[in-house]
Parts: sequence; C-alpha cells; structure tokens
Amino acid sequence: MTTPTQQLSDAGVSIWLDDLSRGRLETGTLAKLIEEKNVVGVTTNPSIFHAAITSGTDYDATIAKQAAAGASVEDTIFEITTTDVADACDLFAPVAAATNGVDGRVSIEVDPRLAWDTAGTIAEAKHLYKRVNKDNVLIKIPATLEGLEAITATLAEGISVNVTLIFSLERYRAVINAFQSGLEQAKENGHDLSKIHSVASFFVSRVDSEIDKRLDALGTDEAKALKGKAGLANARLAYQVYEELFSTERWALLAEAGALPQRPLWASTGVKDPAYPDTLYVTELVAPGVVNTMPEKTLDATFDHGVITGDTVTGTYTEANNTLDALEKLGISYNDVVAILESEGLDKFVASWKELLGDVEGALASARKAS
Repeated sequence: MTTPTQQLSDAGVSIWLDDLSRGRLETGTLAKLIEEKNVVGVTTNPSIFHAAITSGTDYDATIAKQAAAGASVEDTIFEITTTDVADACDLFAPVAAATNGVDGRVSIEVDPRLAWDTAGTIAEAKHLYKRVNKDNVLIKIPATLEGLEAITATLAEGISVNVTLIFSLERYRAVINAFQSGLEQAKENGHDLSKIHSVASFFVSRVDSEIDKRLDALGTDEAKALKGKAGLANARLAYQVYEELFSTERWALLAEAGALPQRPLWASTGVKDPAYPDTLYVTELVAPGVVNTMPEKTLDATFDHGVITGDTVTGTYTEANNTLDALEKLGISYNDVVAILESEGLDKFVASWKELLGDVEGALASARKAS
C-alpha cells in the first residue's frame, strides 16, 4: 500500500511544507518529512519567521552574537532568516539535483514593507539571493501591481522567483505575463532559461473564509449551498488560465529555448472552517504539475487519511464558473473579495514583520545588558 502523500506525488503534485525553523533543521524533523511524507520543498513567510524566532530559545545564541557585534535589528533578522533558508537549501539539495531543480526549493520573502516599492523589491530580491547563495532558493515577491515589474526584473537577472499572494484570475494572468516577460529578458541577457524556476502562489482557503462570511450574512438556503465552494472554483479556474497561457506561441518560443513553465502553487491550504474536511484543499486540487504547500497539520491529515482519486481539476471549469456566477447573482462581488484579500494579506505580513522587529529589538537589548 502506498501512502496518500505518495499517491499525491504520483498524481503530479509536489508537496512542500509551509513552515521552517532552526528547530526543524537541527532536530531532523524536516529531514524526516522528506523521507517519510514526500515533502520536496519549503515555503516561508513573515508570519512563519515571527513564530519560529519568538517561540523557544533556538535563536538566543545567534541574537547574543549579533548583539555583541553591535548589529541592528534588521541585520539580525536578515542573518537569522537567510541562514535558516540556506541550511534548508542544503538539506533539499539532493531533491533539487534529482528533479533538475524543479523541486527541492526553499522560498524566502522580501521585506513585506516593500510590497508597494518596485525598486526596493528588486534590490532586496538581489540582496537575499546573493546572501543565501544557493541555486535552489526561490525569492518570494508579492503579486501587487508594483510587484509585477519587480518579478520581471528579478527573473531577467536569472533569479528564480515565487510569486505570492495571488487571489484573482486577472492578477494571475498579469503574473504569468510578468514571468514570461522576465524570461524573454533573461534570454536577451544571456541566461540559461532551464536554470530559472518559478511558482505562482494562488491562495485558496482565505477566499472561502471571506465569501462564506458574506454567505452566512445572507442566510438563505441558496447562499448556504455555496459555502466552501468558491476557493476550489477560483483555484480550478486558475489552472485553466495556466493551461491556456502555457500553450501559446509566445510560450512555445521560450520553451524551445529551454524555459520551464511557472507552476501553479496552492497556498493557504489549511482549512479555516472545522466543518470542512481537513484535506479539502489537497484532495480536491490534484492536477499534473502543481505544488501544494501545506501547514504540517494539513500534511499530517493528508498522510493519515487523504483520499487521492487522481486529477480533480481538469474538466471542472464549467462547474467552477457556475459557482462564481451564482455568487455574483447573490450580490457577492468577486472583484471586491479579491481586493480585500490582497490588502488583508499584505497587512498581515507587514504586521508580523513589525512584531518580529519589536521582539528581536527587545531580545538584542536584553542580550546587550547580559553581556
């Protein structure tokens, strides 16, 4: 009997863990997930680093060392996060080698306060890439309007990118355009396109959280029947966009030059509503060539009782469109929902980053007093 995570991998889904910490690396628990649960990559974000750095004592020695050296709070966080990511890249290096760099990827996000600053994002992406200094790192850039140009410019430098915080189908089209423009420029700049990798992180559960709240407010039977359906419908239509934009003549020219497609990545795949199956955003989003980045709780649930039935995405587009149309008919504006979700997502990451700055500043001050 193969495990559900093995079946998921066999169906063409790459399983990445949406978490990273010094403890995971030092205790071998991350290595164990690679070995036992088919984990072939890692994603991080400001909230994940805030949780890792502020719980426990794993980073005390590094903070004390940075305090003794007179390092700033920004430099200390940069040192901690890039070291963890570089070490995780080393752990995943055999996976990267076995998959020609498609998997074995570890993501690190630019300072979220730069989400509206194109030039600042480009500079930070280069800085992170240079400091981590590993072929299998992905630099995460939010898919804001200002981020689109930064995505293109970063790829043009030959740097692999994870585009994050995508909620709308329209923005996803713009992200794919930014990706293909970046590869076209990279080719002109003499880079080997086969070495440039990218994923587009399409958020799932948060769509249901926002829309379900509005459906509950309506309270009708018709509204209740649509609960828990929007997130899957939106993601499935994103896969349709992926199929469409990676079968064009423009893409064929890039593929001929060695380019690999930007894979859709399902993010925010932990269920927020306990009424839903805990593997909902895994088993219902199985398609060839996608990534699903899961919190450990979702990974464990999938490994334990996930029922993998093959491709659950292609061929569902009419039904998915019908779901979004039905929501519009009830007065729930898709454009309004996705705009709110992008804004809230960015605010959440900025808030986590500011909290992290405050907590590390306090830890540095304590370490200076103690020395």
